[in-house]
Amino acid sequence: MKRPHHRLMRQLPIPSSADREASEYRRARKLKAIRIAMRRRIKDAVFMTLGVFSAAFGLEGFLIPNGFIDGGATGIALLTVRLAGLPLPVLLLLINAPFIYLAFRNIGKEFALKTAIAIAALALVTATVHFPDVTHDKLLVAVFGGFFLGAGIGMAVRGGSVIDGTEVVALAVSRKLGVTIGDVVMVINVLIFGAAALLVDTETALYAMITYLAASKTVDFVIEGIEEYTGITIISPHSDEIRHMITHVMGRGLTVYMGKRGYGKTGHSFDTEIVYCVITRLEISKLLTEIEKIDPNAFVVMSAVKDTRGGIIKKRPLKH
Repeated sequence: MKRPHHRLMRQLPIPSSADREASEYRRARKLKAIRIAMRRRIKDAVFMTLGVFSAAFGLEGFLIPNGFIDGGATGIALLTVRLAGLPLPVLLLLINAPFIYLAFRNIGKEFALKTAIAIAALALVTATVHFPDVTHDKLLVAVFGGFFLGAGIGMAVRGGSVIDGTEVVALAVSRKLGVTIGDVVMVINVLIFGAAALLVDTETALYAMITYLAASKTVDFVIEGIEEYTGITIISPHSDEIRHMITHVMGRGLTVYMGKRGYGKTGHSFDTEIVYCVITRLEISKLLTEIEKIDPNAFVVMSAVKDTRGGIIKKRPLKH
């Protein structure tokens, strides 16, 4: 004989209000994570698209019409175009293919996929979109060709990919040999410029160096941004006044942590507060002046900061 259905219903657990709140919290966290991921993907796609078109403009509008080359994988492709007359889009794909594989092995699947898409897009744009020749002045070609190419590489990096695989192979070699990435990149570019001097002419190699310098500085500018941040560490017995000055005069956030000061032959030490804040380089002079007003003997340490996230970095309006 079957049991009554209402008995089965009474045996089912009824979720409590705490369980319902926890479930709603998990759903909210999941939706927030999805929104963040989508926003990040859209941002990456925009940066990669802008980077591809900027690099293509630098190549088509400046470097290729004048027979100029650059460093890195793009420089190898341009040198091959100059010597053999092969189509650049095909060379971009062939030369960067090993770098994409190295990216997959050494960095990750997502980065390798984005890099493959960016390089394929660059090859497609250079093959289908034809930009006008901007100038034939050699110095302008070297500087602005490098500028637009470097801007494209920098924006691609900010989008989570690369359109020049030199740094990927440099990363792989540095891990194997224990040298820095910068040293590997320098050796690769010296070989490229040396080959250009031997196979083409010295003037082309010299202009290629100018192009590379312009491109590398532009890459740094695009990645690090227009504001260069500086970390300031301040140790002073007047830390309360310094904290008040940073928050109310400079309009910046700060961090305070405890440490010990020591001096003398006996190594006498005592507790002290250490104040740390991050400001732009344009505000260093003002901050040092304000610190000197409070404590001329304060110990101040400054260090370069590549990038920041969160906190009160952008100057906030002060209430008087």
